[in-house]
Amino acid sequence: GPKGSRAKVISELRKTQDHDLTRPSSSSKDGGDSLDSPLGSPLSTRTPGLLPADTIQSCVSYFFENFYPTMPILDQGRMEQTLKELDTRTEAYCLIGALCSFVVIQPDFHVQTAGDRPRTSSVRRVFAQCLRLVEETLRVWNGYDHKDSPTLTDVLIAFFLSAAYFGLEKANAAWIHLREAITLAQLLGMHDEATYKRGDVDGDIRRRLFWLLYVSERGYALHKHRPLALHATIEYPVLTEDSTDAIAITGIICLCRLFRIIDDSFSRVWNTARSECSSIWLASLQRQLEEALPEKLNCPEAQEADLRITQQWLRIVVWQMSTASGCLSSTSTDAFMSFTYPIDVSKEIVAITSRLSPQAIEVHGIGLIEKLFDIACTLIDVMSCVPLETATFEVGPRDYLVHFHSLISTLRRGESRYVALLEGKIRDTLPTMAAAFALSLPPASLERMLTQEDGSLSSNSSPYNSPPLMSSMPRFSALQTTSSSSSAPTLPISLPLPVSSLAGTPVYGRVLFQDGHHRIFP
Repeated sequence: GPKGSRAKVISELRKTQDHDLTRPSSSSKDGGDSLDSPLGSPLSTRTPGLLPADTIQSCVSYFFENFYPTMPILDQGRMEQTLKELDTRTEAYCLIGALCSFVVIQPDFHVQTAGDRPRTSSVRRVFAQCLRLVEETLRVWNGYDHKDSPTLTDVLIAFFLSAAYFGLEKANAAWIHLREAITLAQLLGMHDEATYKRGDVDGDIRRRLFWLLYVSERGYALHKHRPLALHATIEYPVLTEDSTDAIAITGIICLCRLFRIIDDSFSRVWNTARSECSSIWLASLQRQLEEALPEKLNCPEAQEADLRITQQWLRIVVWQMSTASGCLSSTSTDAFMSFTYPIDVSKEIVAITSRLSPQAIEVHGIGLIEKLFDIACTLIDVMSCVPLETATFEVGPRDYLVHFHSLISTLRRGESRYVALLEGKIRDTLPTMAAAFALSLPPASLERMLTQEDGSLSSNSSPYNSPPLMSSMPRFSALQTTSSSSSAPTLPISLPLPVSSLAGTPVYGRVLFQDGHHRIFP
């Protein structure tokens, strides 16, 4: 069975869980900004046996082994103390419940039994377990007044609940709890640099958590066109030479720098009409993104996966803005201002994901899958509108799309809804390629999989709320181009190209092929 400190912790957990759960809870001093709780609610509200000691310890161990490099927001020593206080502190119980609800939904998580044999469950059972833990945590958490006197622990609880809902693919619930975490953080003054001058024991954790909330909100807001509540108002986490978390902190800072390029001005334009964008400004954003990360990252694979894929996704976001603003041109000397730039980004993604282990991508869950899906959908739209050479043995867009499909079908055991969404997008937009993916899902089955509570993407929609490709859209293939010995390729006079829509109004551009000057006009 378990040995060493892990066995000791499990033993302590079992002892505390054998106590009378209905006895009054002890109160701490004043809560403040520490992990101590305010006066707790009656512990009789807990559901006995919902969080066995083995499950708790497995979840805590999994977090520190897999998530801590990208989420250094829990202190291991403090967590061991929290585990010992489960029967006396309601806030401790809620924190463990929220953390476990986030961890149990991970595809490679399993509970270590007393015999050290993995105990796995079906996806349906895992989702049901996660929902039970979320509901339990919310019910007990709402049993005391955490809203009027929040603590750092309350911010962590809301954040982990948001992450759990995101893993369940309940986007609206995830956003609500992310915003709750942000609001609680603001009530604690975590957005104000002056509050960190007091030298609180939790100052480092608070600063790291603020920036983690910052990048989480930015990523979600870009994807779903949501307004922003957090802004870059404090300094980055402190990085010292003897810091044991130096690598984790460096990763957070790199991620923050990526999202700070896509600043508040960009977000305002992204969520409104995009008619006032300057091509110079957009090109500047692309250059900043291109130079944001060093060629070699001194960080774990999981961090590199998050940073590299997020970087390429943000480049696609800016390209979408350039498309909608009529700033693309086939005569541009900058690749990122051309119509085919998503092909270059897809090539980069293939190179990045090919050298990373699946586990390094898997640990980021649905968030990174969504980014890969967005890039793949943009690639599909470009492939449907731009002539591509077919008589070539070089690796090209079709191969990149095959790689995207294979990768997304592998992550989370292929049970993510994005597999069906991507296949539907291929079938509707590139029907001649559908056979290559053996797309045989019946329409009724596909429709059931795509019905979401939050009205999210369907199989024939594009990322970023862009309109679907119309079946009547004129198309042309690479066979329309002449051989290299000809003076010029035969190109169509015009081609409607769907671009991103904001505020629910579809926006279309038209590519004009005249004397080599190709532009998109709103």
